[in-house]
Amino acid sequence: MYCSHPHRYGSLVYHRADADVEKSVKWNVSGEANMPTYNFQVNGRAVSVESWDPSQPLLYLLRNSLDLHAAKFGCGLGQCGACTVLLDGKPVRSCLTPVSQAAGRKVTTLEGLGTPENPDPIQAAFIAEQASQCGYCTNGMIMSARGLLNQTPHPSPDQVKQSLAGNLCRCGTHTRILAAVMKASKA
Repeated sequence: MYCSHPHRYGSLVYHRADADVEKSVKWNVSGEANMPTYNFQVNGRAVSVESWDPSQPLLYLLRNSLDLHAAKFGCGLGQCGACTVLLDGKPVRSCLTPVSQAAGRKVTTLEGLGTPENPDPIQAAFIAEQASQCGYCTNGMIMSARGLLNQTPHPSPDQVKQSLAGNLCRCGTHTRILAAVMKASKA
């Protein structure tokens, strides 16, 4: 059951469910549906998402609208790297990347790299080197490493360290992560 009192955000009017916080269709003041739509590719398939705010972080749409949960919310400031995805093959922090910037482009999340039966070489190397402990940073590490390997297929250890410098791992598996990226670069 919807409240009889509409809440306003700019020119958009929406109705909230009582305690359920159920989502409803967004309507403009003249009673017509009015929600900006953003079209892009995620993991090789075309998607269309709605967002009232063109600067809404891509991370929120990936997790909440598209049910892709590999990219994690860490710091929300682009400093930890847990939310890293590839935008046209290059690593970006999805907590800082506005949805409007993804429009018309290709987004790749960890879910789009490989499958359990056929993992991406970087995923296989992380498994072989036991490069994750708690796993929270793993998404960002793998996506940053994949971005590096897309640009530089055979990086030096220093290039790998520089590429992963913005990804934090509190468990201290940096040496295993470095070994995994070097292993993947030889695959």
